[in-house]
Amino acid sequence: MDAVSFDGFSTTLEDRGVLVVTFDHPETMNASTIGMKRDLVELLTRAQMDDAVRVLVFTGAGRAFWAGDDMKSYAGDSAGSVMGPIGAGHRTPLGTYDALRAVSQAVNVAVRNLDKLTVAAINGYAIQTGFSFALACDFRIAARSARMGSATLRFGLLPDEGGQWLLVQHLGVARTIDFLMRKRIVSADEALELGVVHQVTADDELMDVAMELAQELAEGPQVAMRLLKRSIYNAAELAFPHALDDIAAKTAISDHHADAKAGAESFRTKEPPAFNAWLEPS
Repeated sequence: MDAVSFDGFSTTLEDRGVLVVTFDHPETMNASTIGMKRDLVELLTRAQMDDAVRVLVFTGAGRAFWAGDDMKSYAGDSAGSVMGPIGAGHRTPLGTYDALRAVSQAVNVAVRNLDKLTVAAINGYAIQTGFSFALACDFRIAARSARMGSATLRFGLLPDEGGQWLLVQHLGVARTIDFLMRKRIVSADEALELGVVHQVTADDELMDVAMELAQELAEGPQVAMRLLKRSIYNAAELAFPHALDDIAAKTAISDHHADAKAGAESFRTKEPPAFNAWLEPS
């Protein structure tokens, strides 16, 4: 992953191909702009196509993970550091529709479509857009001081970046109705009880815990894990016969990959498997 200056976040490639993405505008609690969202989609595209990247970890600087949108960014045209100028939209009903589909919703589509595994290390406030982004990631670890929710109804607005669908996936319909209609902002421990996050840890241990998970994921058989990720998300949408066909097609790839041979050799020798030789620099 080439070093690039992005709008609203910075990146660092750590050992074993763990890409750490830090939202780095703490003065606005990492509120998102049009430019930041476009750069984030570009980053995810690059990460998908870069063999040096195996796992992505997202976190925030300061008191927030990602505290919603910076509404001032809707006032005029916006350009990210990577992408050129783009109109902010939202000036007319059709403009709002177009802006949501092309920019705001595209972020969550991009992170969910990424075959590589993602970890949201929620260090502080994850509100509205930031909360939905965390829900779109594969794993969520929260610092104990973190707070998260949508609460768009407090302003007469909707969770328009797809937050309602993502919450239904995690909570079911009944609990999503309660969560959104009552404008709930929950603590990390409450989020854990609801099943919205996988783990809660001490604030000063968050990144250590997140990186430990990321390293574990990065050392696993990447081809099989990426195929399994896609099949799990497909299974949530497919009938059983279609899910069976989906996993069979993916198994036809993974069974004949070098990692499967390494796994069989590990079983024979009782030694740790030498996965991902295909990813190591030649």
